[in-house]
Amino acid sequence: MRDLVLHGVRRGLLFAVTATAVVAVTAMAPASVSTASTAPDSGVRAAKEATRIPFAERYRAVQHGGIVRAANSAITCRTTGEFTVVTAADASACVAARDGVTASNDQFDMFYTDLDEDPNTYNSTRSELRVPAGATVSYARLYWGGNLRVGEQKPPEDNGRVLMAEPGGSYREVLSDTLIAHRTAAGADAYQASADITPLVRSAGSGLYTVAQINVAMGRTAVGAWGGWTMVVAYERAEDPLRHLAIWDGFEALDAKNQELRVGLGKLRTPAGGTGAMGVVSYDGDPGTAGDSLTVGTGRGKARSVGDTANSTDNVMNSSITDAGVNQIKRQPAYKNSLGYDSDLFDLREALVPGGDTMNVSFRTGRDSIWLGALYVAVDARR
Repeated sequence: MRDLVLHGVRRGLLFAVTATAVVAVTAMAPASVSTASTAPDSGVRAAKEATRIPFAERYRAVQHGGIVRAANSAITCRTTGEFTVVTAADASACVAARDGVTASNDQFDMFYTDLDEDPNTYNSTRSELRVPAGATVSYARLYWGGNLRVGEQKPPEDNGRVLMAEPGGSYREVLSDTLIAHRTAAGADAYQASADITPLVRSAGSGLYTVAQINVAMGRTAVGAWGGWTMVVAYERAEDPLRHLAIWDGFEALDAKNQELRVGLGKLRTPAGGTGAMGVVSYDGDPGTAGDSLTVGTGRGKARSVGDTANSTDNVMNSSITDAGVNQIKRQPAYKNSLGYDSDLFDLREALVPGGDTMNVSFRTGRDSIWLGALYVAVDARR
């Protein structure tokens, strides 16, 4: 979930604001992240695939603490081209799109974002994780995915593998420890993989993490190129409020034929005056295509629409990486328009009806095609 730490108050959300120096990562180490403590499939190099994975609970706890996250996209529009011509007009349009102009990935020739200066990687991006001082990491999971078919067709064999470097560290291989979602539909060849990285994050703590070699295709088509990664981290800290923490994931496609997905998060009692937030990871939401919405119900009263200044209630999946409407977390690069990747944190204050004892989430789309990958919540259990 997004930075749900309470160091500064913004509409009931608390955010960590510590600064971290840029970490240049250029070395590669072949070691895999160990996940044997919580993932029985750990060590399997070729995880199995499924075209659809129903949303299911990945982690749940009631503890004093919260959830933080780091995230970034892996591909963006071109402003220059070594093997292709990029006109001045195209470059200017790309810069404007990155800054937030309503533009979608299908309008551009898309190319990998690669920041690490390592010739062995073809894409790499960074994002800062902010674990509060004195907190203990309870659980951490890395999600990554993208579109394999654009101007090129990427083979799916590398879907379950990425490289990751902790702050100040070298790359290590991370292998998916669970079923990989992989589905060809609506002109896209889409996938999502994930892995338990708790030992790594528990040891490394806060700072800039780099994720590289996400299997994603470049080019331009009517569907567009897209891809990215999100690291979701639950933590425990005695001085924080008692909260319900839950992470759910799956792989579901919404389009004109399949317009709605409902996910029941089960028992989750809402106290009077309670606060909370929900994070969502999704792919290929376009900022210029309205009709996709997110509603949250608590078992009492009418379900409430969720949105903010960066994600309108009629276009919540719109290629943004924000916290309650603000570009809060430090990223490299930090484009306002991620051109096909969403990793947003929403304030749930208005949706938390006092006396509710369940939480039900509904995603709906009208004209846009959206691939949903994960959601998580951190909600007060007691005030």
